[in-house]
Amino acid sequence: MKSLDDLFLHFLKDMYHAEKQILRTLPKMAKKAESDDLRKAFEEHRDETEGQIERLEQVFEMVGKRARGEYCDAIHGILEEGKEIMNEAEDKNTLDAGMIAAAQAVEHYEISRYGTLIAWAKQLGHDKAATLLKQTLDEENHADELLSKLAESSLNKKAA
Repeated sequence: MKSLDDLFLHFLKDMYHAEKQILRTLPKMAKKAESDDLRKAFEEHRDETEGQIERLEQVFEMVGKRARGEYCDAIHGILEEGKEIMNEAEDKNTLDAGMIAAAQAVEHYEISRYGTLIAWAKQLGHDKAATLLKQTLDEENHADELLSKLAESSLNKKAA
C-alpha cells in the first residue's frame, strides 16, 4: 500500500468481507437467543446488514472498483470467539449475555472501521461515499446502543 487511496480500498474490501461474514452469523445468533427482544434485534440487524452490503457495493462503484472482499483476520477472530460462547454456554440466559458481548465486539470493530473509512473518503474527495458510509456508521452505533440497553435492562440480571 503506497497511498491513502490504497488503504481506503483495502479497508473497504475488509469491511465488505466482514459484513458478508456477519450476515451469515446473525441468523445463527437469532436462532440461539432465549430472549425474544434479543432475537428480534439480531433479525433486524441482519436486514440492516444487507443494506450495508449494498451501500458498500455503491461505494466500490463510486471509486471505480469492483466490489470484492478481502479476508479479514479481525472479524474472523471476533466471530470465532462468539461461536465459542454459543457452543460453551450451558445456561440460556448466560448465552444471551455472552452473545450480546460478542455482538458488541463486532459492532465496536465496525464502528472503528467505518469511522476511519469516512474520514479517508472525505480526505480523498469521495463525499458521496462518505455519506453512504455515515449511514452505516449510524446503524452500527444504534445497534450497539440497543444491545447495551438489552444487556443493562434485563439480560445481564437474568444471567447473574
